[in-house]
Amino acid sequence: MLAEGCDIRMKIFLVRHGETEWNRIQRFQGRSDPPLNPRGRLQVRALAAALKDQVYAAIYSSPLLRALETAHIIKSHHPALPIFQHRGLIEMDLGRFEGIEARRWAEEYPDFRRAWEENPAAVQMPGGESLEEVQKRAIASVERISQGHPRDATLLLCSHNFVILTLLCHVAGIPLERFRELKQATAAFSVLGREQEHWVVEVLNERAHLQNIEMEIKR
Repeated sequence: MLAEGCDIRMKIFLVRHGETEWNRIQRFQGRSDPPLNPRGRLQVRALAAALKDQVYAAIYSSPLLRALETAHIIKSHHPALPIFQHRGLIEMDLGRFEGIEARRWAEEYPDFRRAWEENPAAVQMPGGESLEEVQKRAIASVERISQGHPRDATLLLCSHNFVILTLLCHVAGIPLERFRELKQATAAFSVLGREQEHWVVEVLNERAHLQNIEMEIKR
């Protein structure tokens, strides 16, 4: 049992993959598997540089290409570090909406769009998942992964927008219908810390490492 006030605690870095072309044109990705685009690779190289001095026990990644590419670029600064694919970190199954551009989706499914905007926690993607289902498997994945490491380990989990946001909602005590109050930009990271048996959000949507890239793109 740890002594009171002891600083030994597990940390988890939640990393969202870099930008893909589908992100750029606002096309729903879900379980589809586009790679990072050139801007996404620039973003992730900046992210990897920002995290290079961290000491990790392991990297866990969604099996989708955009997440794995992100994980391997980060690993370039940690050559001995293992990467484990973990299916529980895969993005939300969007079912019928996979691959649809956001504008066309809004035009063709106005009733669903309205329900999603008004109470996203109450709807399920046709043929896919609900936010609650994503949150349950994300929580279970974090617990399963963390139990396989010492309680002072630092881990990096490379995943996707909905997975990370539902996890952050759970840890921060925010209901899923308010998930839009939280943000996780592409190639940004958040940090969870474990206090006794509970997780807390220590860093949220850190993206200072991307500022120079955004300035260069705007020129």
